Amino acid sequence: MDPAGGCPHADNARLLARGAVTPVVLPGEVAGMAVLGHDALREFLAHPDVAKGAEHFTALREGRIADGWPLKTFATVQGMTTADGADHRRLRALVSKAFTARRVEQLRPRIETVTSELLDGLETAAADGGGTADLRRHFAMPLPMGVICELLGVDAEHQDRLHHLSKQVVATDIGPEEAMAANQELVAVLTAVAAARTADPGDDLTSALIAAREEDGDRLSRYELIGTLLLMIIAGHETTLNLITNAVRALCAHRDQLGMVLDAKASWADVVEETLRWDSPVSYFPFRYPTKDLTLDGTVIPMGTPVLAGYSAAGRDTAAHGTDAGRFDITRSSASRHLSLGHGPHYCLGAPLARMEATIALERLFTRFPGLDLALPEAELPRHASFVGNSVQELPVCLRA
Repeated sequence: MDPAGGCPHADNARLLARGAVTPVVLPGEVAGMAVLGHDALREFLAHPDVAKGAEHFTALREGRIADGWPLKTFATVQGMTTADGADHRRLRALVSKAFTARRVEQLRPRIETVTSELLDGLETAAADGGGTADLRRHFAMPLPMGVICELLGVDAEHQDRLHHLSKQVVATDIGPEEAMAANQELVAVLTAVAAARTADPGDDLTSALIAAREEDGDRLSRYELIGTLLLMIIAGHETTLNLITNAVRALCAHRDQLGMVLDAKASWADVVEETLRWDSPVSYFPFRYPTKDLTLDGTVIPMGTPVLAGYSAAGRDTAAHGTDAGRFDITRSSASRHLSLGHGPHYCLGAPLARMEATIALERLFTRFPGLDLALPEAELPRHASFVGNSVQELPVCLRA
C-alpha cells in the first residue's frame, strides 16, 4: 500500500483484475490482506469468523508492531469499531440513541441553518479570494464538524484543532513521533471535553455517556469514553467531508448529470448514493481479523491477519455494477447496493445523518451557485496523504461561471 495515498482507482482496477482478495504490504513492512470485490467484501464484513478486537491481531499480540505505527490507533482505540459481541452491542446501544431516524430528522432545521450560514461565508471567501474559494475548508468541513461537535457537546473553540488531529490520525505517511504526538494531543483534548461535560452536563451525547458511566461504572470505562469520542469525531466528520467534496468534484466533471438534478429528472439523494459507490469517501478501512483461517473467494486469509476493507474498489467492481462501473451515473439502478457505509453488525450508525448532511449541502450549494465549477483541473488537485481516506486536500472553486 502506498503510504502517500493518491487516487486509488487505477490501482484498484489492476488488483481487482487479479482477484477479489489480495495480499498487501502495510507501512512498516507489515503483512496484511485487502478484500476488494463487492460480493467478497459483503460476505467478509458479516462473517461470523471475522473479529475487530486487537487481541486477534497476531503481529500486535506478539509485539511486532512498533509504537508510532501510523495505523495503530485503528487497531487499539477502545470503542465500537474495535469491539466484538456483547461489548460491541453494549457500546453501540449507548450511542445509537443519538442516531435514531427521529433524532436525525430533528437535526434537519439546524443543518439547513448552518448550511445557509456557511454558504454566506463561502461567498465572502470567494469575494476576498478574487472569485475563488476552497470549498472544502469553508463549506464541506465545517458543516459535518459543527454538527457532530454539537451532538457531542464539544465547544466550537476545539473544532479546528480536532480536524487537524483527525487528519493526522487517518494519515498513512506520518512518522512515528508525529503519529504518537497527534494521538496524545487528541486524547488530551477529548479528556478536557469530557471533564467540561462532567462539570457542566448538557443535552448532548457526551453528557449522556458520562451519566451512563457514573450510574453503572462497569458500563463504560474511561478509555471507552475517550475512544468513543475519538471515533465519533473522526468518523462523524471526515467521511461526510469527503462525501460532499467528492460529490462536488463528480458533478463539476459531469455537467450533464448536474443538469438532470437541477431539472428535477433525478434527485440529490441519487447523487449521494452514486458518489458513495463511484468515489467512496473511505478507500481502505483498517482492520478486521479472521479468528481462524478463512477462505474467501478461493483465497485463504490466515488467522490473525490484519485485513483492509476495500470500499473504493468494491464500488467499481464490474461484477457487481456492470461493465460501466467506472462511469458516474446518478440514474444507475445498482448505486444503492454499494458497501461504502459498511455492512453487517458494524454498519455505520451515522449513515442517516451523513446522507442528510450531504443531500442538504449539495442541494443548497448548487441551487445557490448553479454555475459553480472547479478552479483547477481535477488532475492538479492535491490528494489525501492516506490510503484510508479518499478525497482531495483542497477544492478551489469558482462560484459562478
